[in-house]
Amino acid sequence: MKEKDITQKMLEKYNDVFADILNVLLFDGRNVVDESTLVDALPMSALKIDGRIRTQERDIAKYWRKSKINIALFGLENQTKPDKLMPLRVFGYDGAEYVKQSRKENRHRMTHPVITLVIYLGYDKNWNCPKTLFEVLDIDEDIKPFVNDFRINLFEIAYLDREKIDLFRSDFRILADYLYQMRVNRDYIADSTVIEHVEDLLMLMSAMTGDNRFEDTINDLKGKDKVNMCEVLDRIEARGIEKGIEQGIKRGTLNTLISLVNDGILSIEEAAARVDMSVECFEKYMK
Repeated sequence: MKEKDITQKMLEKYNDVFADILNVLLFDGRNVVDESTLVDALPMSALKIDGRIRTQERDIAKYWRKSKINIALFGLENQTKPDKLMPLRVFGYDGAEYVKQSRKENRHRMTHPVITLVIYLGYDKNWNCPKTLFEVLDIDEDIKPFVNDFRINLFEIAYLDREKIDLFRSDFRILADYLYQMRVNRDYIADSTVIEHVEDLLMLMSAMTGDNRFEDTINDLKGKDKVNMCEVLDRIEARGIEKGIEQGIKRGTLNTLISLVNDGILSIEEAAARVDMSVECFEKYMK
């Protein structure tokens, strides 16, 4: 889970990807947020609780600026599994930013809204956890009218309409297309979309799929001007075939060595050494 989280941040750190996510999910594909107007914000905030400084960290956050004035702070929170406490987490992130704006040293500055998007990357099932603060809290009916609710901005990428997914213009479209196809077809067929951030996308695909061959192809593709997922999958398939051949050769060698051990020609120690195995591991193949 931690590896997925890290690789998601790596892809979304790029302004073209971040702006694309905002423009599609919030503005139906209109180019409202230009990538040149985004500035990195510190994802970590600090709060004083019980006399101690507590820190909390967003996945990624950027200021949307116009003429050096902050129009808004946008934050992204990635989830591969539903989290029943997500409304509390987001409320904490947003609240910490508002507290920061209210501090004495910042009161001369213009205040700005804080908007957090929860990006759900699961495709096996819908988000089935609370989306509002009311759904999380155990509230007595007598005081409920005086409690302010809070709703998260949740986007289930695999469950977006096909038309919506096709609005993405950055590398995020490839990830969204993968999630959509896996939900609908339980299979993925790549297209010829050119990848802009090859290493970051393939690291993310490796983490999402658990297939290290995505990561292994990065060195093969370095220096190439244009790379698309069709070429990536071709190389992955070739690596799979090569690995299968290697495994077949190794299995044949093992069978020969096992026969030599059984005939008393080689000791187990000698046979194991020839295939770079421990004696214990070699013995398992003999059973």
